[in-house]
Amino acid sequence: MRKDLALLGLAYVLSQFYRSFLSVLTVPLQDDLGAAPDQLAAASGLWFLSFAAMQVPVGAALDRIGPRRTSGWLLLLGGAGGAALFAVATQPWHISAAMALLGVGCAPVLMAAYYILARDFPAARFSTLAGLILGIGTSGSIFSSLPMVWASEVLGWRVAVAALAVISAGVAVGLLFVVRDPERVVTEAHGSLLDILKIPAMWAILPLMTVSYMPSGGFRGVWTGPFLSELFGASQGVIGTVALILGVAMIAGSLLYGPAERLFGTRKWLAFGGNLVAMVLCLLMVVLPYDDLVRSAAMLAGICFFTCTYALLMSHGRAFFPPHLVGRGVTLMNLCGMVGVGVSQMLTGRMHERIVTGGGSYADAYDALFLFYAVALAVGVLAYVKAPDRTD
Repeated sequence: MRKDLALLGLAYVLSQFYRSFLSVLTVPLQDDLGAAPDQLAAASGLWFLSFAAMQVPVGAALDRIGPRRTSGWLLLLGGAGGAALFAVATQPWHISAAMALLGVGCAPVLMAAYYILARDFPAARFSTLAGLILGIGTSGSIFSSLPMVWASEVLGWRVAVAALAVISAGVAVGLLFVVRDPERVVTEAHGSLLDILKIPAMWAILPLMTVSYMPSGGFRGVWTGPFLSELFGASQGVIGTVALILGVAMIAGSLLYGPAERLFGTRKWLAFGGNLVAMVLCLLMVVLPYDDLVRSAAMLAGICFFTCTYALLMSHGRAFFPPHLVGRGVTLMNLCGMVGVGVSQMLTGRMHERIVTGGGSYADAYDALFLFYAVALAVGVLAYVKAPDRTD
């Protein structure tokens, strides 16, 4: 692990933290700012949507100016700046603005690492190394669970987030000094996102890339807290513990899919099978009553584990990209994944609000939410059947 990749992995820890820490701050943000669950879901969605909107310019910047300046400056301005704004928020819309800014700051981090992997390392090692960086970074979802609950209780959530702003600034400065830009590809070939979309395999891979992260991103992003408090009356400590379990499940999934690819010799059918299992678990959440917290938490952990096919799908798509379009290709795939989660956060927030305010129960609201995830995964796996399997 090179120093620049290790530092980008640390930056990705921050990215994972920022996308998921709202789920354990539901109660204090409601008490201090009057932020309702649907408002926090919308704020979480803005993180993903601003993150996604940045993928097109980030992809072009990676190919043109390299990962060092792209990742360093955006993390400094968006990551540190967004965390600072969050720390001084006095209204719910301040949280939304801060989350949007954080999404901008985190947008280039993982793609910068993947760009370096694609350019400087053998293609056959991409899945394993990509999964390793993803697994390291996903530890941010652990820090955003029980440790964040403890920090907010001991220091207060404002001080805790302000400290994260300082850490983000330090990591960003480190990126500007440590990251090494790969040698630029000198070619007469020109290309754009349209050239990526002309690759037939992309039309089978991108739908699953769009929906596979929805359930785990949604629950670790915002729904863990409301789900446990509204249905089970869980305390902040229980919420933090369950969020920690979900984070560990996501790390395990990210780390195990890469070795499983080498063991079974396939990318397609591993990604297909994992998301199919997650779809079935979402349907079981609808069918079974919400009367057992341990069973519900275990099933949520299973959903998070089996949908961690991000690196596997990224490797599958990367195998079709020409060298001069690697930056644009990986960021297009990342854009689809982030748009999927961002839009789903907006939709599920509105679903929850309308069902509850319309006289429905909390159980009805979460039944609708899990059914939404199940249908989305079904659409993704059906499209993915047509994808050609390709390994390096």
